[in-house]
Amino acid sequence: MKRKLTLVYPKCSDAKRTQRLNGVLKDILKDYDCTIIKYAKDFVPLKQQRILFAIPLGVSGINLEYFHFLKILRTNPDMLEGSVGGIIVDGESELYTKSVAREFMFTANQAGCAFPGRAMVEGTESLQNFNIQAMRLETDNLTAYHIASKEMLKRVMDFEPQKKEKANILVLHASNFKTSNTSALWNMVKENLRHCEIQEISLRNGTIQDCSGCPYRMCMHYSEKSSCYYGGVIAEQVYPAILKCDALVLLCPNYNDALSANITAFINRLTALFRRTAFYEKNVFALIVSGYSGGNIVAEQVISSLSMNKTFRLPARFSMEETANDPMSILKVDGIQERASAFAENMMQVLVQ
Repeated sequence: MKRKLTLVYPKCSDAKRTQRLNGVLKDILKDYDCTIIKYAKDFVPLKQQRILFAIPLGVSGINLEYFHFLKILRTNPDMLEGSVGGIIVDGESELYTKSVAREFMFTANQAGCAFPGRAMVEGTESLQNFNIQAMRLETDNLTAYHIASKEMLKRVMDFEPQKKEKANILVLHASNFKTSNTSALWNMVKENLRHCEIQEISLRNGTIQDCSGCPYRMCMHYSEKSSCYYGGVIAEQVYPAILKCDALVLLCPNYNDALSANITAFINRLTALFRRTAFYEKNVFALIVSGYSGGNIVAEQVISSLSMNKTFRLPARFSMEETANDPMSILKVDGIQERASAFAENMMQVLVQ
């Protein structure tokens, strides 16, 4: 019996614009019992389902029907409760595909949809983003695009919870715990966690050397030893903790609409370990506190760097975004204790039996 799948495919009236994406979908969906939704008026709650979102873009990076779907998700926070999804974005320029994908993944995730690692495939106009994959597969770029889409869809369909009696949680931060709103938020979440072992590592003390782009063979040499040329706290403490953990929690103060320098350096340095070990069985969570606004921008950076790229699972509602400016003012935000408790409960539902 064919497995059931829902294809959400925002209608694009230009047949030429969708020709390549139609070819990909025809190839990868032939073994599934597929229900297709093309118009927002037919977009009803999709709970406890497997969903493929396929988004065709033009040169402008705009699909008007797509925005109708986006609006529905943002105004219905449980629209995709318990579902698992994947995304294909096909464009007619070298721009916009990834920004649209991570915006949509964040929105769908907030509506209750989980995503396996590398749950996004993008096709730029030239398909030059498939140069390396095509070379490794000894094929052309279009075929590599089809293969990547098929493999991603299989990960969506095979996705299963990975719960344990006692979960191991790694927390990475670069904050001053005496004054940090983000650290204070984490403490509120931590108070509500049960049946878990927590390890906290500070990236604040000492110098965190960023990745300088070692030659591939040199990087692989150190990767085979689960290490890195630059050593330090990343290689000595973070790498072993990453291998051990079931979930990674990033504490992300938003200063300039970007991840902090030390957190960014960690993600860049993670490449050496990733060359040896994929992270498909590990979950990522993020606590984000902005002084003014823009928490979703930082969340999308975590999504693209650690889930789309480094293969971490993205549990439903993986991130918590709050706003607090003055030191420790997070403690006075209305309803913060209740939201922190709810976030901790969500983590437990993902991680613990």
